[in-house]
Amino acid sequence: MPPDEPPKLTLRERKKREARRALAQAALRLTLERGLENVRVEDIATEVGVSPRTFNNYFSSKEQAVCSVVIDRHEGMREALLDRPEGEPLWESVKQAVLEQYSREGEPDRAYVARIRELMGQLVLRGEFLNAHAAVERVLAETIAKRVGGVDHLLCRLMASSVESAVRVAFVNWFTEGEPLLPTLERLLDELAAGMPTLTGGAEATPDPNTTTPLGESLC
Repeated sequence: MPPDEPPKLTLRERKKREARRALAQAALRLTLERGLENVRVEDIATEVGVSPRTFNNYFSSKEQAVCSVVIDRHEGMREALLDRPEGEPLWESVKQAVLEQYSREGEPDRAYVARIRELMGQLVLRGEFLNAHAAVERVLAETIAKRVGGVDHLLCRLMASSVESAVRVAFVNWFTEGEPLLPTLERLLDELAAGMPTLTGGAEATPDPNTTTPLGESLC
């Protein structure tokens, strides 16, 4: 079944999305500058020029706001997937949507990523960080289901989880091994789409050890 036409955001919806993103970015910026314990909801709201009450319309805590940048980054992925050509194979559509999102962002800054990883490793943020990734996976699964016409939602969740895992593995490999992010991510998505033949014996290929993520590395 062909995907429905992606719904167009109303002006009000766009403004709400922009406000939420601005608050999340301010929360992250202030936290990196001052430390989480030195940032209040009032500080974040003031930074954006809104009231604490407005902040509370979007987030239940400053911790949630800091971690929500993970979710905001994937809004474009959802729209890109729904915009893919009718009749295109699902894995190809998903791959191109993911690559489009990360191509748009450009190669990450390594020093900045190191600070983010250190921040997200704090116990007080860990739960919200995991919740944010779960939300991303849920939205991607719902988008895949919509793309294919609502078939088995369990399989859609499995596919979304696999895609998110590929993103995390590629990202960690980029951070720890210095390999380019996009080629690695494309390779991992192609492997998933083909049933991982390099591992299962479906293809005679020897993986490059320089592109293999150390198994002991935390995927966060």
